[in-house]
Amino acid sequence: MEQARELTLFPERQGFAYPGWFTPNWYAAYTFSHHEKRVREQLVAKRVETFLPLYSTVHRWKNRRAKLELPLFPGYVFVRIPLRDRLPVLQAAGVVRLVGTAGKPTPLEDHEIESLRNACDAKIPTEPHAYLRVGRKVRIKTGPFEGFQGILLRRSRKFRVVLSLELIARSFVLDVDISDLETLKERCPV
Repeated sequence: MEQARELTLFPERQGFAYPGWFTPNWYAAYTFSHHEKRVREQLVAKRVETFLPLYSTVHRWKNRRAKLELPLFPGYVFVRIPLRDRLPVLQAAGVVRLVGTAGKPTPLEDHEIESLRNACDAKIPTEPHAYLRVGRKVRIKTGPFEGFQGILLRRSRKFRVVLSLELIARSFVLDVDISDLETLKERCPV
């Protein structure tokens, strides 16, 4: 009985720890609607490394307009933690769960978060976009998103690429110069 209790309390002692149990990784914390900024503030107060990419937009209400900073991925805040330290994140008011599969949180790729951070730091215009599964795939050749694959769109005279974070099934659109892209031969599955 004591051994079973010890296995539950201290899985690292028996070598049963999950990958990432001790190593910090980026995870997507799913939040209640419109709670992303409050969740980030709480986690920062708890000394948890967070990232909440924002975009600027202008909203109109009856007779006034306001410039707002809204989450690029509504309903998600990114946290960098070792899995063993997930409890303070899950206890933050507004956090529903860490995104994953089969009940286990799944880490995001470091390069995805770094690219998003670089784009935010460089003030590259971004905005949310519906998650797409069809269209021509392209690879970005230069810039902070170099190597990323996305779906090419055209809006007026501008070219745009929709980039997706598969784990959270969310996408965002990025304005690009057509010379920074190379076409991939495959098409997205329909």
